[in-house]
Amino acid sequence: MLNIRRMTLLRELHHRGTLAAVARELHYSPSAVSHQLSQLEKEAGVPLMETVGRGVRLTEAAKRLVERTDEVLDILDTAESELAATRAGTSGSGGQRSGAVGTLRVTSFQSAMASILPTALTMVNRRHPHLQVEVYHRDVGEAFDGVIAHSFDLMLGDEFPGEPEPVRPGLHREELFADPMLLVLPASGQWALPADNLGELGGLNALADAPWILEPTSAPCGRWMRAVLREAGFEPRVTCETSDPLLRAHMVRTGHGVTMIPALLAGPYLDDTQALSMPGSPHRSLFTAVREGYAAHPGVRAFRTALLAAARRESPDSGELDEL
Repeated sequence: MLNIRRMTLLRELHHRGTLAAVARELHYSPSAVSHQLSQLEKEAGVPLMETVGRGVRLTEAAKRLVERTDEVLDILDTAESELAATRAGTSGSGGQRSGAVGTLRVTSFQSAMASILPTALTMVNRRHPHLQVEVYHRDVGEAFDGVIAHSFDLMLGDEFPGEPEPVRPGLHREELFADPMLLVLPASGQWALPADNLGELGGLNALADAPWILEPTSAPCGRWMRAVLREAGFEPRVTCETSDPLLRAHMVRTGHGVTMIPALLAGPYLDDTQALSMPGSPHRSLFTAVREGYAAHPGVRAFRTALLAAARRESPDSGELDEL
C-alpha cells in the first residue's frame, strides 16, 4: 500500500522543484527525503523520478500520483473538518458544547499582526479555550504556497488595486474588509501642513518634489504606490525603500519624507505624524484563504468570525481622518 506521508513528500517535490527545497521546508535532511522517495518508488512499482543534471524531475507516473495525492489530501481535510465539528459539539462531563478544539496554523502579514490579529486571538482564546492557534509571519505569496502545501491551515492576505492575486484552485477565499490607504506626512518641517490648513494640500502632485518612502517594486504594494503617484502626474523621488510599514512611519515621524500607510495602523503607530485620506479613497482588500476541504472546520469558522469582530473593533473611524 502507498504511504500517504511519502506521497506528500513527492507532492512537495513537485511544487518546490528540488530535494534540498523540500528538506529545508520540512526540516529534514536531503538524504532522508531521498530515502523516503526511494521507498515510495518501491511501493509504486514504477519509476517516479529521473536524474537531470544535478537534480531530479518527476516522471509522468509521478505527476499522476501527485494529482491523486491532492485528491486524497482534500478528502482528509473534509474528514478532519467533520470530525472536528463532532468534537466541537460534545464535552466530557457536563453535556455542554466545548467549542472548537485542536490546533489551527495561521499565517499573517505584518500590519494585520500589529493590529487586528492580537484582538482576534484574545477573542478565540476566550470563546474557544481548547483551540490552539499558532501564528507565523509570512508574505502573501509564501502564505499561499504554505496553505496549498498543508504547512498552514489559514492565511491572511491583502490585495491592492491593479495587483490582483491569481486564482488558486482548491482554495476557499473569504473577504474581510476594505482597508483605506492613508497619506502620512511629518508633523513639522517642510513637508508638513499647518495645523489650521489640514486638508488643503490640493492633491498628490503638491508632493511631486517630496522625498518618498515606499515599498520596493518587487511587492504589489510598492507597484501600486508608484502607479498612484504617476497617475497624479509625477515620478516619485524615492529616498527610502522598505516593506516594513512601521519603519516607513518612523522615517516620516523623524522628518525624512512622506509615505502611504494602511489605515489599520492608524493610532499609536502614526503618533507625531499627519495622516490624511487620499483622493478617491483607495484601499487594499483584506481576505482569508483556506483549503476548500477545511472551510467548514470549526476552528477556521471561529477564527474568521473573530477576525471580523476584531476588524470592527480595531479599524479607525474614517471620520477622524483629515481629507486631502
